[in-house]
Amino acid sequence: MVANAVRWTVQDLEAMPDDGGWKRYEVIDGELIVTRAPHIFHQDAAGNLYFELTQWSRKSQLGKAFNTPGVIFSPNDGVIPDVVWVSNARLETGVDESGHFTVAPELMIEILSAGKLNEQRDKEAKRKLYSLYGVQEYWVVDWRLKTIEVYRRNQAQLQLVCTLLGDDSLTSPLLPDFAIAIDQVFR
Repeated sequence: MVANAVRWTVQDLEAMPDDGGWKRYEVIDGELIVTRAPHIFHQDAAGNLYFELTQWSRKSQLGKAFNTPGVIFSPNDGVIPDVVWVSNARLETGVDESGHFTVAPELMIEILSAGKLNEQRDKEAKRKLYSLYGVQEYWVVDWRLKTIEVYRRNQAQLQLVCTLLGDDSLTSPLLPDFAIAIDQVFR
């Protein structure tokens, strides 16, 4: 343990340089996380999920999907997930003047980036963070393996309920009648 270690805040991110979108800055439990622009197939999987969620949302009128929104849980916890879906009720009351979520969207989606540290952050640190702040469902997408891990809230924790691949269909109790074949996410 380092005495007097620097603890970053969401407010500190305002001072970060704008490099045209090549870097993404997040803070998890006061630790600064800097990632680079993702692989195009990472973006493709995120775009496909965003498209499907947007189509479903327009039909259902139950909420809305967003690409790479800022989500501020606390002064020491601010992230930029790849895709989220939020109900109309949370959308109505959970966005600040800068356009960042200040409440947990019901569904958070992270597309894995290369590297053990990136995978560990998404599968462990972010899952714990999302559990703490009340996210109802969390999808971890691996575009290399073409799989989606689905975590659902159970006793205040996001727990793995299934890993989907190939011909499997992705559905959710949060999204009545939503379904997409896993292979469609990676086309």
